[in-house]
Amino acid sequence: MDGLAAILAGVVPRVCPAAVAMIAVAGEVAATAAAGELVRYADATGALAAVRPPALPGSIFDLASVSKLFTTAVLLSLAEEGRLGLDEPAAAWLPGLDARITPRRLLTHTAGLPPTRRIDLELPAASAAERLAAMTATPITHPVGGPYLYSDVGMVLAGRIAELAGGAPLDALVRDRVTAVLGLPDTGYRPRDPGRVAATEWKAERPGPGCVRGEVHDETAYALGGVAGHAGLFATAADLLAFGETLRRGGGPVLRPESVAEMTRDQGATGAPFRHGLGVRLGDPAIAGPFTGSYGHSGFTGTSLVVDPGRRLTVVLLTNAVHPVRGRDGIRDLRHAVAAEALRLSATG
Repeated sequence: MDGLAAILAGVVPRVCPAAVAMIAVAGEVAATAAAGELVRYADATGALAAVRPPALPGSIFDLASVSKLFTTAVLLSLAEEGRLGLDEPAAAWLPGLDARITPRRLLTHTAGLPPTRRIDLELPAASAAERLAAMTATPITHPVGGPYLYSDVGMVLAGRIAELAGGAPLDALVRDRVTAVLGLPDTGYRPRDPGRVAATEWKAERPGPGCVRGEVHDETAYALGGVAGHAGLFATAADLLAFGETLRRGGGPVLRPESVAEMTRDQGATGAPFRHGLGVRLGDPAIAGPFTGSYGHSGFTGTSLVVDPGRRLTVVLLTNAVHPVRGRDGIRDLRHAVAAEALRLSATG
């Protein structure tokens, strides 16, 4: 058993029922491992499921907030075409929004918007379109311009601006501008093959109560129809690695090098335990471990993408740590262990 496989085997199912990890060094896949079961539990009590399919390298996971990187890529591609300006008032697209809010502030979480909004609970009988309209009218609750306040609401608005500027739904924009361009067949919203998808949390409030599988875990994204700027994407490790490698190599053919440089530049947001680019965290200690020169993002379901250009490393970890309930310990340690293995591979490769 190699190092990466041993790491995953050592934490499954204690930290997460299923995990897939992939490491690329200098553009070549240096390690891949999968462990655990895509569906381990039948309900929130921890009773084992009658059928427990194994996790495979090609299994599909709910990316959660790693989706924000794809929304960012779409917005930057639209900015390259002159369809929007990163520093223009977002009210140009969303009338009534505070004039100080810009796409840049949405992508750096400095727009003063609240972290979340349970629009499904506020408007239980509303349509997805009605809920989205309510989300875009969310009032500011903190200072505009900073300090940093992580906001899913802000990224929902960013996704909506992308739709209006791009003239298409967000899932179509992600497909046409990112996944189809890169040939990522297993990345998208609302997966078509639930049998390959890792289960997440047991939710009593959804139709047919049970462990969610093949539907987005995030409550707000689910309430918005499964497609949102902050969450909703599913992917395999190989697809996410290819996306990360695209950014590491400069963005082509999705983005221009100067757009990736701006995306990964410290935007000066204060108040976070890491620096922040556009839609990406720079040197986030929670996911990057020893990679101080890295950028990437994590997801609530237990996912992460880390890119370290200096070491020519791209590291993907996909898990379903919220299955059957959230609050498991150890996901940060697992991310650090995978990062340490990547560092070892880069030093010996």
